[in-house]
Amino acid sequence: MGLRRWAATRITHWLTRDREPRGLPLCDFERICYEIRPCDILLIEGRSRVSEVIKTITQSPWTHSAMYIGRMQEIEDPEILRLVEQHYEGSPRDQLIIEALLGEGTIVDNLEKYRHDHIRICRPMRLTREDCWRVIGYAAHHLGCDYDVRQLLDLARFMFPYGILPRRWRSSLFEHNAGAPTRTVCSSLLAAAFASVHFPIIPVVQRTENGELRLYRRNFRLYTPRDFDYSPYFDIIKYPYLGFDDIAIYRRLPWDDEGLVCNDENDCYIPAEMLSENQSAEASAADTGHARDGNTEKPA
Repeated sequence: MGLRRWAATRITHWLTRDREPRGLPLCDFERICYEIRPCDILLIEGRSRVSEVIKTITQSPWTHSAMYIGRMQEIEDPEILRLVEQHYEGSPRDQLIIEALLGEGTIVDNLEKYRHDHIRICRPMRLTREDCWRVIGYAAHHLGCDYDVRQLLDLARFMFPYGILPRRWRSSLFEHNAGAPTRTVCSSLLAAAFASVHFPIIPVVQRTENGELRLYRRNFRLYTPRDFDYSPYFDIIKYPYLGFDDIAIYRRLPWDDEGLVCNDENDCYIPAEMLSENQSAEASAADTGHARDGNTEKPA
């Protein structure tokens, strides 16, 4: 048993270890820290091996989701504060998130950990203050729960076409009590938290016989981080380093004027067609210059 636990720990560490960030992220982290509000959902484009697996499964760049809960000194509910204090030992001034992580379970952590990642904020539209803290309270009461690896594998199987995997191989996602109730994954936890106050993410919508619309709660085990991005009930908020408000209009953005095209920050080149155009322009300019020199006569 000890060897199995050791092997599981090593594999988990190998899967979840972040690669080095590639240059500057697309968002202004300082602005995010200033503008973010309790109950906002953060979507993160992860840099680990398991993140690459999730990208393949979900066909989305968003591999992880977390809920912002504010600073300890801003938490008004004494029960939520007690739960957070039990699971976080940092400064009460830290900006905190609740998230479910492979190998760690459901934890409280510092927003600062995602400084070097690509982040997007999804803000629930017109969520009341009371329901906001009910949602946070639901997530806080799941602190310490294990991460449901089986659910991630089931979701991967569910993404395959019917012709490849029989439905019975992926049926656990549709069982009413599938899996232990003390296990969760990041997006499922957050979906269940919003469902606790009947706030929709991507509900199942049907029209009754008399023409009325009826909403049904979607199985929260089927949610992935991208669903918060797709949801019409969440505002998408981005804070780029260089926004239109900072530089007035897009034509004044500091674009490179040498014609470089980049695959990433370390792989840039000038396209062949642009080289041909530049060479033609230089040749034309040279011919014009020679012609002018040839037509210039010195006075006798």
